[in-house]
Amino acid sequence: MVRRILLGSQLRRLRESRGITREAAGYSIRASESKISRMELGRVSFKARDVEDLLTLYGVADEAERDSLLGLAREANVAGWWHSYGDVLPGWFQTYVGLEGAASLIRIYEVQFVHGLLQTEAYAHAVVSRGMRGASPAEIDRRVALRLERQKVLVSERAPAFHAVLDEAALRRPYGDREVMRAQLRHLIDMSEQSNITLQVMPFSHGGHAGESGAFTMLRFPESDLSDIVYLEQLTSALYLDKPEEVAQYEKAMAALAQEGPSPEESRDLLRGLLQLT
Repeated sequence: MVRRILLGSQLRRLRESRGITREAAGYSIRASESKISRMELGRVSFKARDVEDLLTLYGVADEAERDSLLGLAREANVAGWWHSYGDVLPGWFQTYVGLEGAASLIRIYEVQFVHGLLQTEAYAHAVVSRGMRGASPAEIDRRVALRLERQKVLVSERAPAFHAVLDEAALRRPYGDREVMRAQLRHLIDMSEQSNITLQVMPFSHGGHAGESGAFTMLRFPESDLSDIVYLEQLTSALYLDKPEEVAQYEKAMAALAQEGPSPEESRDLLRGLLQLT
């Protein structure tokens, strides 16, 4: 997914630098203007012939540059590991999983429950069971397995920096029994000590704060051609925001949450206090 977005971004840059319209580009590959738009947004797969024809139209004659972009096109069409979970993974969430796995920085604010990358297996099972009433035990197990597979990104060789701000409500709302919640709190304490993880808790005592609009996720990528993306999950779909002015508003909100909330060390003490009360 990220390779598609990166290739699309580079194709758009080449087209615009040559002053070529999307309509003209579409004509050159026997496609519509909307097809070029979807390609440049990374929302469709890439045919090698189409990429070759566009590179020729854009005047890219250097063999090394052409080979690099054509190689990126081939990589962009390789299915990610998450596609094996297609039976339980909605198409709109497949996009997010691909982006999450390629991010160099993940920042989140969560208010309803502990974020999926920080959930224990038992807590995840309770969350999925609550949210998927009527689902078969096999489907629930598959969804939990997917969540645990996603978590490997935080301990991988290229693990991203992960900054999470959890509202106290997410920690007090019970999912599972007392032991499940206690294990989840202990897990959060352990995870907060990892070098690539910054965890803050926004306590009730703080009152109103910058997260009043609800949960959100911000993703940043190592490729300089890719802009930051804000992910907003809904009940049956999701929004992906990448316009600079929109992303900037969430940057301000995240910065305010980090500044207004207790430090990571103080947040760890809050977690220990909640553990004693649970």
